[in-house]
Amino acid sequence: MATVRDTTYDLLRDLGMTTVFGNPGSTEEPFLAAFPDDFHYVLALQEASAVGIADGYAQVTGRPAHVNLHTAPGTGNAMGNLVTAWHNRAPLIVTAGQQTREMLLIEPRLASRRAAELPQPYVKWSHEPSRPQDVPAALMRAYATAVQPPAGPVFLSLPLDDWDQPADPYRPPRTVSTRFAPDPHRLGEFAAVLATSRTPALVLGAAVDRADAWPAAVALAERLGAPVWAAPAPERAPFPEDHPHFQGVLPFAIAPLAEKLRGQDAVLVVGAPVFRYYPHVPGDHLPEGVQLLHVTDDPDEAARAPVGDSLLGDAGLTLAELLDLLPPESRPPPPVRPAPPPPEHGSPLSADALFAALDRYWPGDGVLVQESPSNLSALRRRLRITRPASYFTMASGGLGYGLPAAVGMALAQRDTGRNRPVVAVIGDGSFHYSVQALWTAAQLRLPLVVVVPVNQHYATLKAFANFKDTPGVPGLDLPGLDVVAVARGYGCAAATVETPEQLGAALADGLRADRPTVLPVPIRSEVPALL
Repeated sequence: MATVRDTTYDLLRDLGMTTVFGNPGSTEEPFLAAFPDDFHYVLALQEASAVGIADGYAQVTGRPAHVNLHTAPGTGNAMGNLVTAWHNRAPLIVTAGQQTREMLLIEPRLASRRAAELPQPYVKWSHEPSRPQDVPAALMRAYATAVQPPAGPVFLSLPLDDWDQPADPYRPPRTVSTRFAPDPHRLGEFAAVLATSRTPALVLGAAVDRADAWPAAVALAERLGAPVWAAPAPERAPFPEDHPHFQGVLPFAIAPLAEKLRGQDAVLVVGAPVFRYYPHVPGDHLPEGVQLLHVTDDPDEAARAPVGDSLLGDAGLTLAELLDLLPPESRPPPPVRPAPPPPEHGSPLSADALFAALDRYWPGDGVLVQESPSNLSALRRRLRITRPASYFTMASGGLGYGLPAAVGMALAQRDTGRNRPVVAVIGDGSFHYSVQALWTAAQLRLPLVVVVPVNQHYATLKAFANFKDTPGVPGLDLPGLDVVAVARGYGCAAATVETPEQLGAALADGLRADRPTVLPVPIRSEVPALL
């Protein structure tokens, strides 16, 4: 008779989930025992890295990824990147071991008290099966929940003595829809507003990229003659940034954002919240006379929007159907966004000079993963994203995601055969949050290049302190970090880069290598403006 473990592995095979990301603990070993030859276990040295790697892998493949965590302590370690996976809409199946059922009543060592509550509210569904035979069915429900919109992580707590129990008869996997079309009547109302608008504008979010909807977004912008902004703090790029209609990324504070939209009479927001704000700069959410239309696949996102009328629907399907409803227009295109002035050169490099050099040597099909908050404005000024699925960062604002996510994305590029080069830009502060992910990249022999702007402080926090007039905050300087020594200790190639020409040569060498390359770049330590 088949065991629960046999049946669960059969279901994972049928679901195409034969890669497992994790860091094994004693409560997981009964599940991992005699690990099947047709499965691949990706070992991370800490659970936060395991979740970040799986998140990056899922975003590139477009399929759920399985993360296997230790019981309560391991799940606790993973929570920071689980929060990010929730905001990133990454479909993760997170399983964690639990102590044996026979001892749960007395709460033995490594028991997870109220295990299903531990990861909430940052999972779509959380469950500990009532009996061993329910494990495969619970996994199927977890999968169906994770992939349906809005996609996101789910969590299962699985007692260690369940795996050798006899299983119920095997049930083949079910399928569920992962996209839904908008209400036609409501969409017609939106189309009527846009058709009669004198000065419409588009604000696009990450869901446009997730839906492979760049062509529809471009066609709609050109049909309307509308300027296009990326929504504040986007985790993915929703529009080609070399397109003449693209105006940049909206600021993430109420009053400055509204000022950017002045002069428009209708604003269509697709695939983003309305809006991500931080810090608090009070003011009207919109200029007077602006009508906001919001398209999202998340009912919660629609409900909490402070202004505007919302429509539920997949970003790509809605853009395509909206395009069919709008008549051809003869509006002139918006003014082209001016190019930034040439950066100042010197030693050390400014952030602008570093990213201008990165843009000069950027591989045409490169994928950028960024987690350098204090340098983000300079990076987005100098390196424009021109292809879909080419820009990734954390939607949560929490650090420690970018480095492991880049590892997962580089692995997914290899596993899918796409083989697009992956380059991560990780600040020297962010670098050390999940630095152990470098070891996984080295063991997998991934040609990942990590560029580390080194300014030796938490510059974003200093910018926030200046903005909020909170002087004397401790712990904002980072002296004595040897990025090269740390990277080499994990098995990576590493060298300090000080000039644009050195960056170009090192980047080319790193992308041809059979292991990760870490390139710290000393930059000026000035504190940027927060907004």
